[in-house]
Amino acid sequence: MPNVRMLKSLLTEYGLSWAMNRALYSAKLKLLGTLPLTEKMFEKRTGYPKRLDIFKIDVSALQAFLHGLVGLQKTALIKTADQAARGVISGFSSVELEYGMPIDWQLNPLTGKRCDETKKWYRIPDFDRDRGDIKVTWEASRFSHFITLSRAFLLTGDRKYYRAFSEQLADWLKHNSYGYGANFKCGQECSLRMVNALLSFTVFRSCGITTDADASNMRDLIDRCYRKVLGNFFYAYRCIKNNHTISELMGMIIGAWCCEDQKRLDRAFSMLDGVIEEQFASDGGYRQFSFNYQRLALQNLECVLSIEERIGKSLSDHSKELIRNSALLMYQCQDESGDMPNYGSNDGALIFPVTSCGYRDFRPVINTVYALCTGKQLYADGTHQEELLWFSSGRSLDVFERQAIARASAQFPDAGLFTLRGERSWAMIVSNVYRSRPAHMDQLHFDLWINGVNVLCDGGTYSYADELGKHLIQNESHNTAVIDGVTQMNARGPFLIYDWTKRQYISHEARKFEGTVLSENGYLHTRRVQMNGNAYEITDHVDRDCSIELQTPCDVTITGSKAILAYHGKDICEIVSDDIIKQKPALRSLFYLQTEPVTRLVLQGCANTDKTTRILVIEGDK
Repeated sequence: MPNVRMLKSLLTEYGLSWAMNRALYSAKLKLLGTLPLTEKMFEKRTGYPKRLDIFKIDVSALQAFLHGLVGLQKTALIKTADQAARGVISGFSSVELEYGMPIDWQLNPLTGKRCDETKKWYRIPDFDRDRGDIKVTWEASRFSHFITLSRAFLLTGDRKYYRAFSEQLADWLKHNSYGYGANFKCGQECSLRMVNALLSFTVFRSCGITTDADASNMRDLIDRCYRKVLGNFFYAYRCIKNNHTISELMGMIIGAWCCEDQKRLDRAFSMLDGVIEEQFASDGGYRQFSFNYQRLALQNLECVLSIEERIGKSLSDHSKELIRNSALLMYQCQDESGDMPNYGSNDGALIFPVTSCGYRDFRPVINTVYALCTGKQLYADGTHQEELLWFSSGRSLDVFERQAIARASAQFPDAGLFTLRGERSWAMIVSNVYRSRPAHMDQLHFDLWINGVNVLCDGGTYSYADELGKHLIQNESHNTAVIDGVTQMNARGPFLIYDWTKRQYISHEARKFEGTVLSENGYLHTRRVQMNGNAYEITDHVDRDCSIELQTPCDVTITGSKAILAYHGKDICEIVSDDIIKQKPALRSLFYLQTEPVTRLVLQGCANTDKTTRILVIEGDK
């Protein structure tokens, strides 16, 4: 049972409205479990979908772009599509998940356990130790692999990819009756399912190979998914208030347009403007404190932006300004390689995998969102531009000019992100003022990149349904102060963090950062970072005995108070401490359900004493 301190924190931090709405939703679930007939009370009337042509894609241009990919990219695309055609799905952009053929849409391939498709969605638990992470079950039904099938068809002309799409869509409808099984638990999943299926159907139909049965199946899919979004939107809108809300509003917009429901279409656009205002800060920050979820939200919004002309509705100018600023923030917090710090929760979501760029390359969405908001692209020509072709409403890439914007030291105080940039290296420091639910205990985390290598890194997430995931959100998986038995904040379950830390002071200049945070668990931490040429001097002051811990994927050689970090056999930086540096093994997760070993450097500190760590970038070829 929640304790008094936790209840007080929840009411103070999450608000009375959130607590009441969360209680109402819990009451709804209990009512449904006790009296299933009451489910009809929550259903919304909808018309049957009448139209499917919501997306406009220049298939010829897309086909030409795919033929221009390099050989290895083509080979990888065909391999992934061949596997998807036989029920082996690339889950979370990192792990092959074998669902069988025909696909078992209720299966968790990692555990071999499945959900019961004869049970109502509210009788299936979110967390089940035997079954494992429900996100693994959902992954096939998100239909992201339909995009891969359509891309492989455009590349090869082989109709086996169309047949796989058509047969799997029909099979999914056969084995997923409305309201039953795992795949109707989440309105966001239904929204993403609609979009991926519609995008793929648009490609195949434009090539003249779809049948009346395919169109009928698409209408059935939209009907079921749209009804789910409407029936459970209260939870996303009043309780979750994050990327789920944006996803479900996107699904509501698409469902309403397909059903010719102008009233709900108007309402969804109006609500989406309000949600964007609530979730995005003026400096581009996103309320979930996560680059993974910021990308997810922006991919949803690029989808909405792409259909504005077709449906005759538009987001407000202010919403587009916030979206543009969000893309610019990510651009400024991005490495030249396209990668970004593994900041915040990372569930492996790449909801629209419409390019051959890797999962950790954020250029496709940043470029597309910025182009749709401004008419200009941020990067030179490259593989990332395929995403813009998918969402440009049929416009040529030539329509979008290139705007060169330099990356420089930048501050985003509302977002809680601060960067320092040098010639060969750059750093990002986290210092938030929480106005919405945090996810990781990463205050004053220091992320360092040298020549494209994430030398000092964040631990990541791994899984929301695993003990390792619970460990990775803690202080010690971030490059910050660690106090034995004390965390920055307190947590209950995988998503509920309370007793939020408070930012007490912040200062940022081109080559200097200073910030102080107060933990409700009884300690104060001040961190100063000074850039001097190719060196960083980090000074930490904590009013409790602690250690300063730094995680690195590099090879480490320690001699007393000095550590040399090497990458691929080449020395990359030198770390010098006031005292002996110790090391211990650790794990980081760059992809959901995947880990790799890293080294944790431990630098002992004393209460109320400045602890100085010097990092020198070793000169070499850039």
